Amino acid sequence: MEQAYAQMRRKLRMTQLSENIKHKIMVLSGKGGVGKSTVATGLALSLAQQGFNVGLLDIDITGPNVPKMMGLDGQGLHVEEGLIHPNVGHLGVKVISMAFLLEDEDTPVVWRSPIKLGAIQQFIADVEWGIL
Repeated sequence: MEQAYAQMRRKLRMTQLSENIKHKIMVLSGKGGVGKSTVATGLALSLAQQGFNVGLLDIDITGPNVPKMMGLDGQGLHVEEGLIHPNVGHLGVKVISMAFLLEDEDTPVVWRSPIKLGAIQQFIADVEWGIL
């Protein structure tokens, strides 16, 4: 019952995201090692430099590099009242990454698809981004 309630609350928060996050940009590719993290980080920093409030969600499960690029390697997640609070990197960019969950950032994560999907949904719904 508690799990069903948490899932329902998560879905509600996901629908409310559009009120606080005006624009969403995805950087993706089916191939690894093509520079997705570099492009996403560069884009986030460029937008922040122009005065925008920016959040960067790094959902690279197998090799999250954004924290290193943003000067946040070695950081953990900050959780208060059931919500995850992003770490703040260069130029005030708010960052959430799988790397914040790992003890050793260089160890690859081997998860089945449902676990990956659950982690991604939790990062989308349970992060207190504020107004972006």
